[in-house]
Amino acid sequence: MTPISIPASPRLISLDALRGFTIAAMIMVNSPGSWSHIYAPLAHKAWNGITPTDLIFPFFIFVVGVSIALAYGKKLKEGKPAADVYRKIIIRSLKIFAVGVFLNLYPTFDFADVRIAGVLQRIAIVFMVCAVLFLTTGIRTQVIAGALILIAYWLLMTLIPAPGYGQPMLEPGINLAARIDALLLPGRMWQQTWDPEGLFSTLPAIASGITGLLAGALLNSPKTIEKKISFLLIGGILSLIAGYFWSIHFPLNKNLWTSSYVLVSSGFAAITLAVFMYLIDKQGNLKVAKPFVIFGSNAITVYVLAWLADYLFSGINFGGSNFKDHFMISFTGLGFEPKLASMMYALFYTALMFIPAWMLFRKKIFIKL
Repeated sequence: MTPISIPASPRLISLDALRGFTIAAMIMVNSPGSWSHIYAPLAHKAWNGITPTDLIFPFFIFVVGVSIALAYGKKLKEGKPAADVYRKIIIRSLKIFAVGVFLNLYPTFDFADVRIAGVLQRIAIVFMVCAVLFLTTGIRTQVIAGALILIAYWLLMTLIPAPGYGQPMLEPGINLAARIDALLLPGRMWQQTWDPEGLFSTLPAIASGITGLLAGALLNSPKTIEKKISFLLIGGILSLIAGYFWSIHFPLNKNLWTSSYVLVSSGFAAITLAVFMYLIDKQGNLKVAKPFVIFGSNAITVYVLAWLADYLFSGINFGGSNFKDHFMISFTGLGFEPKLASMMYALFYTALMFIPAWMLFRKKIFIKL
């Protein structure tokens, strides 16, 4: 068998590895053996607060922002025609959004009960807005735009009274975001009265993408890798501190994608990228990076495959149960604690998804939606 090697490339290997790490983590936490048996760090917070799992999605949004700065910064230097670049941005956004809606319809394709919002849909919107923002503005404007979004979202969410309550509310289904989504979002919502990937809370998600743009601007600069790592660490720590102080007045909440949550999650993302850069780009630990680079090379494709394949393992019965149930019954029968068996299934499923990622990487097939 021909050994896999990471091709020599001007790409930042640590960024590809972080993208792959994030997708692998996303698949793992979305694929427990049983949703009734999950270790707390591998589950989302029901409402306020965050767990490591709550950092995964904003990490990917952050990486999207960094990737835009690196990829489109190169296009600007090459003098690519603006109309062609904008056309590709719009087409790519529409394709990602459409795939997200398709996954929501799969496998029943009940158009009468379709959910329009979703993870890929939010990624598509953030990508399009941040890409256009990057191509049309400078760093100063991007900083101002991100700050204004976060401040405006905070003020609107905490000053406008909820109907029937006479005061602002931040509880599930009775907050401003839920009200706006109920008016503007077609189709059903994930939790009937609210959706964690709704329209209004996508605004602060754009700010998460902007923090990635700013990190990308740093990586595009002529500074040494040591200085880039240092600035990422310092910026990440300052963002964490600011976010945690803000959370006193505007709680950390992934479902609402609160302004404090943006700063804390982007702070952790910047610190993690700095660590990856130190270990991979500076220290040259390519063997450690390789599995994540493979995942990251076709990140959205692997995510879609994981979503589609899950139906084979949890939606089709044989011998009276589906494969996932058989797995849980077998391992708990061997004496494994249910939460451990559930996590073992998640790890097994993530490793299984590595196979198509590896095959695509080995054949140098990189699918870009």
